[in-house]
Amino acid sequence: MPGNAPLPCSVLLLAGGRGQRLGGRDKGLVEWRGRPLIAWLHAATRGLTDDLIISCNRNAERYAQWADQLVADESPDYPGPLAGIRAGLAAARHAHLLVLPCDAPLVDAALLDALLREAGDRPVMLHQGGFWEPLFSVLPRTLLPQIEHAWQSGERSPQRILRTLDPIAVECPVGDPRLANLNTPDLLETPRGSA
Repeated sequence: MPGNAPLPCSVLLLAGGRGQRLGGRDKGLVEWRGRPLIAWLHAATRGLTDDLIISCNRNAERYAQWADQLVADESPDYPGPLAGIRAGLAAARHAHLLVLPCDAPLVDAALLDALLREAGDRPVMLHQGGFWEPLFSVLPRTLLPQIEHAWQSGERSPQRILRTLDPIAVECPVGDPRLANLNTPDLLETPRGSA
């Protein structure tokens, strides 16, 4: 149930994509302000958990320094973020899994706290301008059977499956720089909210 202090949680950083908008480069390892993007997310979440999981499909030896566990998609064709979420839920050691993309280095403690304070038996997702943001979410591990069933039925959209599970919305202002996905060369040079 929601309370005053965040529950202990596992953390999943999604770094398993193709990096198509970056010319195939491994997004989490692309440098921004002198550090790989994954290092910024590690710094933001390390204090929240003793179970930091990174979903990666290549460069596992490099990602290992920022993780307690690594998971990979079971198929080699980069089936998308739901595959990473599914693997993260299966591996998580705590009852709740905080899910974040590796390319959002401006995420801050207040945003993470807002998500974690709502953790219970329903998914919690950021909601911005009428749209759900499933890659900024907290998922109870008890949802794994429903997600697995949807996966086996051909579902590949995290948003579609999580919207069927009565999610709790954490409202976020439109254009909030903390959600900036630095996933193109231009955005890496001039991200929203850069100082």
